[in-house]
Amino acid sequence: MIENNGHRLAFHVTKGHGPTIVLDAGGGEDSSYWKGMVRKLHAATGAKVITYDRAGLGESEVVPGPWEVGSAVSDLKTGLRKLGVTRDVILVSHSQAGEIATYLAKENPKLVSGAVLVDASLPPLYTDEVIARLVAANQPAVDAAKKDPSKPKNRQLISTAESYIPMHKAYHQVSWPDTVPATAIVSEKTPFAGSPEDAQRWRDAAATFVGKGPHRTLVTAKGSSHDIPKDRPALVLKEIKKMRAAQGQPRH
Repeated sequence: MIENNGHRLAFHVTKGHGPTIVLDAGGGEDSSYWKGMVRKLHAATGAKVITYDRAGLGESEVVPGPWEVGSAVSDLKTGLRKLGVTRDVILVSHSQAGEIATYLAKENPKLVSGAVLVDASLPPLYTDEVIARLVAANQPAVDAAKKDPSKPKNRQLISTAESYIPMHKAYHQVSWPDTVPATAIVSEKTPFAGSPEDAQRWRDAAATFVGKGPHRTLVTAKGSSHDIPKDRPALVLKEIKKMRAAQGQPRH
């Protein structure tokens, strides 16, 4: 348990060597999301592997009020520092955790040596038009969550909705640092399997992200839902191993 800004967070560490691999789950999910991946990843790489529960999820304490990506970035950075991890971090970030990864990498390019962004929320998606569409589409789920706000997933959905518009308007302007390699794995079905138009926007955002800088690779998880780590774990493992193997190689 690690304290940051008055609340405590649960970090889980599998000891190893070389670059540290940090697995960060998507919205409403805690470290248990990666349960099947940690053992395989450690066996395949021998790396130190860290998972953690964001505030209000798993064993970590609740932080009242709207969800703030800056607070989430602070929680992760502080946790890593207190665990003695100050460089050579490979982020593996699913869905909403892509927002944490983007800000963490931008603000700390010497801490993050690479990232595998797994069907991640990426800045190019969030035009004003898309934000409005997503707010409208999510409203029924938010209204349903408010009927039982004690559930961690519901609480997280409500807190994210409270800050969604200004947070994503700002996120749309954030750029990934050119010095940090990134692999974006995009699912075939995306989070918007029921909306072909929004699914295409999600795929286009990943392609735009990759095209905006050097050392970026786009990988499509064919046949996969948004839950690529569950549907295509071998693919995620393969891309993490490739990213780890590339560390220390000269970049051109």
